[in-house]
Amino acid sequence: MRDEWWRGSVTYQIYPRSFQDANGDGIGDLPGITRRLPLIADLGVDAVWLSPIFRSPMVDMGYDVSDHRDIDPVFGTLADFDAMLSEAHRLGLRVILDQVLNHTSSAHPLFQESRSSRDNPKADWFVWADPRPDGTPPNNWQSVFGGPAWEWDARRFQYYLHNFMVAQPDLNFHHPEVQDWALDTLRFWLDRGVDGFRFDTVNFYFHDRMLRDDAADFRVKARPAFKTYDMQYHLFSKNQPENLVFLQRVRSLMDSYGATVTVGEVGESHHPIEMMGEYTSANRLHMAYSFEMMEDRFSADFFRRTLSEFQRLAPQGWPCWAFSNHDVPRHATRWARHAADPGRFARLCAMLLLSLPGSICLYQGEELGQTQTDLSLDEIIDPQGKAFWPEDKGRDGCRTPMVWEEAHPQGGFTDGLPWLPIKAPQRVHAADRQLGDPASVRATYKAMLALRRREAGLRTGPIEFIDAPEPILAFQRADVTCVFNLSPDPATLEFAGNGRPLLAQDADWSAGRIRLGPNGALVARAA
Repeated sequence: MRDEWWRGSVTYQIYPRSFQDANGDGIGDLPGITRRLPLIADLGVDAVWLSPIFRSPMVDMGYDVSDHRDIDPVFGTLADFDAMLSEAHRLGLRVILDQVLNHTSSAHPLFQESRSSRDNPKADWFVWADPRPDGTPPNNWQSVFGGPAWEWDARRFQYYLHNFMVAQPDLNFHHPEVQDWALDTLRFWLDRGVDGFRFDTVNFYFHDRMLRDDAADFRVKARPAFKTYDMQYHLFSKNQPENLVFLQRVRSLMDSYGATVTVGEVGESHHPIEMMGEYTSANRLHMAYSFEMMEDRFSADFFRRTLSEFQRLAPQGWPCWAFSNHDVPRHATRWARHAADPGRFARLCAMLLLSLPGSICLYQGEELGQTQTDLSLDEIIDPQGKAFWPEDKGRDGCRTPMVWEEAHPQGGFTDGLPWLPIKAPQRVHAADRQLGDPASVRATYKAMLALRRREAGLRTGPIEFIDAPEPILAFQRADVTCVFNLSPDPATLEFAGNGRPLLAQDADWSAGRIRLGPNGALVARAA
């Protein structure tokens, strides 16, 4: 089972810019991460995932990479990375790097060479296309960040594809040399000792060779969309069959290094569960990272349907579930209307998430019950927030720095001026307020992580749902019974027998009844 350590594992996502600053420049860095690793190991997680730390102009905060095989100076050096990796391994933590292979920065030497002419050695390494006779882009594909997914380049008199920002040109994975370059990039980091990769936008690698138009999304009539990207059904701009073949090459490489792991971010609004299964079967990715539980939906019915759909549509696949990450509003705020009080709700979410089948990802600060930061327009750095304000305030609100010390002027994050502000509502969730407090949110995460490690049924066992009315979600994981009250009001469930709590929040099971207080949660074994 050591080779499959990732099954049922829990990974802690670090957003490096906002984790810990060690040199006072207001931006988190690798030495800062190394300093705080013992606290992550103390939680009891299996691995850490680092959002991009590679050289970048930082137009999209590191997701626009200009050198995939070096560390950006704002984070440190390769020596700092090696030191961090060594310390993580000493503490029993595996390290997963965020690899952005779909596109590069427009400042990347590969793109600079590609755009220099139509006949240079890298001319076809990116997706170039001639304009239509009237000068408009070759098709109707839209960018995730707004507007057409094509940018005119006066050097080549052609358009290049950018599924994301203009400064993020898409690589042409139909070119065999591009595939080989991507695999060589993975080898570079595997040879340094990393344990795996989280692949950003993994279903975007290949495009339709014929550049056919995407269809209109029939659902737009029923719901407004302020992004033109959301008005289309992306049949041709992504999700191409060649992608699955390439991922088998990736898996073969990973397997040659032993107990490694791949996690793919499958961003898709049509058939997402089915696609997660497709991407994690037949020796492709180990796991797929889903956004299904990172939306506004929060009900027993939603969780039952989502988990049941995965069982039905992806029986050979393996999911990685998360409630929050660096791209979405924090769930403590997103679902706040279901909370009896913030602490109770954060503890409920901890017990629920860590009892789910599959693997789990926690986002930094989640273990403290951290909330979304409310930022004004002048405080926003994220280009998405600037483009779509106020309908979409961007991603900075979930990316503000970690608060380690409540009384420190900058929350213990930096001795300088933090790159994003640290505000009073976030200070109350400081780590130093919770360390050693058995009633804290952090203590619940730690206890539930220990329970998940100890109980094989919670880690890798099947799930079987128990019939229960809304707002109660109940299921069995092997011989462990998990029951959650997803509302701020008390609830009861008639359930035969008595139970011995393994972990509980305002809940008990006796005389054929499970009593749940507001946001009550129970993980128990039948007595």
